[in-house]
Amino acid sequence: MNTRIDSQEVHASNKGLLVLFWAYVLIPLAWGVTNTLTQAVKLFH
Repeated sequence: MNTRIDSQEVHASNKGLLVLFWAYVLIPLAWGVTNTLTQAVKLFH
């Protein structure tokens, strides 16, 4: 029974790390896209 509890804890931990990883990837990506579009709008106006 302990192994079942441990596997659930590991699964929850991996899910949290996966969310953290995607946040780490997507937040700077969104920031870069926003800055690029802002600079492009400034360039063409």
